[in-house]
Amino acid sequence: MPVALAYEDGTIRIDGRHDSLDGLPFVERDDRTDTYRAPAYRYPDLRAHLETFDVPVEDSVPDWERISVRSDYVLRDYQRDALDAWTDARRRGVVELPTGSGKTVLGIKAIESVDQSALVVVPTVDLLVQWRDELDAEFDCDVGQLGGGTQELEPVTVSTYDSAYLRADELGDHFGLVVYDECHHLGGEGFREIARFSAAPARLGLTATFERPDHAHETVETLVGDVVYRLSPDDLAGDHLAEYAVKRVDVPLTDEERERYDDAQGTFVEYLRTSNLSFSSGSDYMELVKRSGSDPRAREALLAKQEARRIVSESENKIRELERILDRHRGDRIIVFTASTDLVYRLSERFLLPAITHETNTAERRDFLDAFRDGTYSRIVTANVLDEGVDVPDANVAVVLAGSGSEREFTQRLGRVLRPKDDGGRALLYELVSADTAEENVADRRR
Repeated sequence: MPVALAYEDGTIRIDGRHDSLDGLPFVERDDRTDTYRAPAYRYPDLRAHLETFDVPVEDSVPDWERISVRSDYVLRDYQRDALDAWTDARRRGVVELPTGSGKTVLGIKAIESVDQSALVVVPTVDLLVQWRDELDAEFDCDVGQLGGGTQELEPVTVSTYDSAYLRADELGDHFGLVVYDECHHLGGEGFREIARFSAAPARLGLTATFERPDHAHETVETLVGDVVYRLSPDDLAGDHLAEYAVKRVDVPLTDEERERYDDAQGTFVEYLRTSNLSFSSGSDYMELVKRSGSDPRAREALLAKQEARRIVSESENKIRELERILDRHRGDRIIVFTASTDLVYRLSERFLLPAITHETNTAERRDFLDAFRDGTYSRIVTANVLDEGVDVPDANVAVVLAGSGSEREFTQRLGRVLRPKDDGGRALLYELVSADTAEENVADRRR
């Protein structure tokens, strides 16, 4: 008796009784319909399992179509190795490459190699436009767009994670390949459904920073595949990315700042000593925030921690050191990263720097970046907006005035200056750290 497979409600409905289904861990009995069910992302595994038992299958799942597209890109050696590794892994898995190493090109060549309807999922509208422009330029076919005010579905389509999540059930059987750009976002609780509901046999995750502090990358591995190829900035520096150096500058607090910092940090540490919180993980911070709603001492400690962090992030000597760096690199293209929007605007006013924050609208941000690209502006200041998901023009100097202990954030900021330079010059990242403060531990963690 044949087994019939159909896509339904983000699952694979299995009609027909066969002993091979018994004990299959991802197949469950649906007593309501007298059928079996499997998560849609398990479709390739289900087909492979049934083939080993030589079971006749009537398969109506694939709603994708064959396409024939070709691009003019020629892969570099490491890009070819990455594509081969992904192909050898049954076209499932994650490729981790540094910012500026050509992950978009790799995704385009993957679409070319699969020759089936393809969906590219991206985290921001900026990347949505960037990917659509690239695909329009490379492929002789209509390119659809879901997001940014447009809802056009084509055999090759680019979507934001938000739009793909809202239409996950509809898109689940429509594409034979899904490319997840910045795929660490797929670990988010809602975004996981994009991959869970997809029956696509081919899945490619692209990222510069795969592992997440909350270990949600393990879920991404289940839904997309393991990391099949990985290179660091050091692996590509000199040949395909700029040679680079990271220069840490320890900056002392002023006497007045030191007094305020010691007082605030002392209040925070004293609370920790009696509260059974160690701040060894992000969950401890959330626990402190939770307690601050009902415990006056916890609220005092939380406010003290925030004040101590503000003092070390925005110290006057850091700003003076930044002034020296800007003067020293008058002929360079510089991106200054801070940890707060308020400081972005203060630095913008003090040094006449174009400021890009979450408050900057899309058109204005694009104008700033275009002016940075053509040399009208040689320096910009931002908080977290340019860490990822935005096509940032080439720079050769970055200054991290303040940041978190996240290795991902640091790697992304470094990646903003790693694209090869026309003159073969070296990239430089300055890391300003308030000496003899908790910020030293934060800097050590992210490195």
